[in-house]
Amino acid sequence: MSSPVLNIGIVGLGRLGQRHARNLAQRVPNARVVAACSPLQTELDWAAATLGITSTYADYDAMLAHPGLDAVFLVTPTSLHAQQIIAALRAGKHVFCEKPLSLDLADCLAVEAEAARHPQLTAMIGFVRRFDASYHDAQQKIARGMIGKPYLVRSQTCDQNDPSGAFMRFAPTSGGIFLDCSVHDIDLARWLLGNPVPKRVYASGTNAIHKGLQAFGDVDNGLATVEFSDGSMATFLASRTLAHGHETLTEVFGTEGRLAVGNNPRLNRVEISDVHGVRNECTPDFYARFADAFLVEAQEFVDAALGQGQLTLRLNDATEATRLGLAMTQAMREARIVEF
Repeated sequence: MSSPVLNIGIVGLGRLGQRHARNLAQRVPNARVVAACSPLQTELDWAAATLGITSTYADYDAMLAHPGLDAVFLVTPTSLHAQQIIAALRAGKHVFCEKPLSLDLADCLAVEAEAARHPQLTAMIGFVRRFDASYHDAQQKIARGMIGKPYLVRSQTCDQNDPSGAFMRFAPTSGGIFLDCSVHDIDLARWLLGNPVPKRVYASGTNAIHKGLQAFGDVDNGLATVEFSDGSMATFLASRTLAHGHETLTEVFGTEGRLAVGNNPRLNRVEISDVHGVRNECTPDFYARFADAFLVEAQEFVDAALGQGQLTLRLNDATEATRLGLAMTQAMREARIVEF
């Protein structure tokens, strides 16, 4: 008997979309990319030339009508996420969407409500760090009580500085540094602390290099602290200006110990010893750090859609990450504490 196959349409073929497409087409068993959608002909040409995808669409609704399509993989601008997820569910398609779910809380809740009307369909938001082997191991150790009761998470996402400032073109629609960069850390903190209810948020930020972000109410370095109703806390650092590379670090403090993931953001196990000392190269970007996790994440979605597994995160997790990210952004922009 042949194994079931999930026929997928990939939507959005920028840098991350191409990586998702390669994984689905070449490395995820039981996944078949049968269609691609993008408003850019160059991206569709890439799909045809690189992956042999001959069914390409400039119109999303047209792709949803592709014969035999089972699921969509959305790697599109955040402003489109909610409406595209809802359209896919109404068309009877399983849907994976990159984070964040939306920059608008009402849209997040609308997606949750639509998904509830289609319980036979799988809907998943891409919080990829949950699928990283080290983060998964950390969560399991915390759940087993290895560090006692966790009470504080300190987590950061710091990108290497891009002197060209090319990322500035996304500033008008990114939602700001906390929703763009810290949303993964927010999700991790909730997960590692056992999904506590937020109580209040403090936040601040500065533009150390990219002063033009100020025009969009954004910063290139941001700090935020969240107090939860059970007494636990989380503090977040987001930066776009590191000199040495991409650095993702999460620390969890418990009543009987401390646990850290990513203390040394090393690219590999090579150490260089010379007149400058002993050192290692750093991960250059988020994909170099989480390449394996993206693959595991895609496999979980495919397995769940085929009825061969269960999702380990809920749409509501994405909603709550947006809720906290919005509160952090508000606290920074208005220079005040935001209460829940």
